Amino acid sequence: MESLYPEYYLIKINRFNDIAKDTLDEWIYFLKNEEIKENFTAKGLKEAEEKLSIMKLPEDEQKAYEHYQDDLHYQASIFESSFGDGYKEGEVIGIKKGIEIGIEQTTKNIALNLAKEGTSIEIIAKVTGLSESDIKQILQKAGNE
Repeated sequence: MESLYPEYYLIKINRFNDIAKDTLDEWIYFLKNEEIKENFTAKGLKEAEEKLSIMKLPEDEQKAYEHYQDDLHYQASIFESSFGDGYKEGEVIGIKKGIEIGIEQTTKNIALNLAKEGTSIEIIAKVTGLSESDIKQILQKAGNE
């Protein structure tokens, strides 16, 4: 039954002697003095100090800071969406180029295999769609390799 009721602790920071022995003391020191010493390691304390420093700014500077933060978020969003679009476009172009290269290489291999079987250059040109000069180049490269 006792687990249903929360426990509360009252911390009287005006009685705190400003000596931080553990992370709880570091938080109490921060709450009392509104500052953090360099050697403090309590979790979340640095973030709290940043928030406090923003809250201490005059109202017009707070609004300017919020506007600046909104601009940063907007710029990051624009960058992310344009990067994603560019990445996808590049991926599509890369796939198309890869397919073209694969088809070209396959066509060259077919031409070479037909030539090895004794098929004339004219017939190879009709079957593959390659020009006779391209077929002769393919055969020369194959002969040199």
